[in-house]
Amino acid sequence: MNAFLNEIRQTLVPGRDGEHGPLPPLLIAMTLVTGLVDAFSYLVLGHVFVANMTGNVVLLGFALIGAPGFSVAASVLAIASFGLGALGGGIVGSRLDHRRDWLLSSAATIQVVLFTASVVFAASSGSPVGTGYRYSLIAVLAISMGIQNAAARKLAVPDLTTTVLTLTITGIAADSVIVGGTGSKSGRRVISAAAMLAGAVVGATFIVHSRIYYPLVIALVVMALVAATTRILATPGAPWVRAGS
Repeated sequence: MNAFLNEIRQTLVPGRDGEHGPLPPLLIAMTLVTGLVDAFSYLVLGHVFVANMTGNVVLLGFALIGAPGFSVAASVLAIASFGLGALGGGIVGSRLDHRRDWLLSSAATIQVVLFTASVVFAASSGSPVGTGYRYSLIAVLAISMGIQNAAARKLAVPDLTTTVLTLTITGIAADSVIVGGTGSKSGRRVISAAAMLAGAVVGATFIVHSRIYYPLVIALVVMALVAATTRILATPGAPWVRAGS
């Protein structure tokens, strides 16, 4: 239990001179954003994910056989837009692969711009969201999350992909002391899953009980804080800013 709690503490309050510096809590914040935007997309935009593409492929399968409430066009647009965003994130990652601080702050800044556009679209769309606004929101949000996923992949902090939890949850169980494992990084994995759950809960709560665009406003604020914090904490000589550190 002490090791588990210590892992949580190190994830949320890491030392700046550690291997990954402030990256773990920043990526946890981005995982929260994933829960927020997928709550918005699934509940508001018609049963489609803009961040979790595994689920989106499954939803596309439902749509292809004509299951009610699912859209082939929406799922295909989300997947294609996510891929476009990942391509853009890959370009940013390739050009800034020598400085992880620049990579994260640049990706987060691009996301801030895209989230700003999404807030404007969502606030202007009314409820229910019209078709034109719906597809615009799917495209903008999926591009943003593709950029985020590509950046997180390039940063390569173990168990903090910000969007994919299948392997994270598998690791919690498969590496647990119950089955003879070491329980390695279980605290970090649990925090990652909890952050996405929290984002989904907060997002759904605002959508059901308040303004539908509030989850996107929160996501915008969080990403702006991630971009600003990365720039503030970055020190050129710190080990974590260098790729492969």
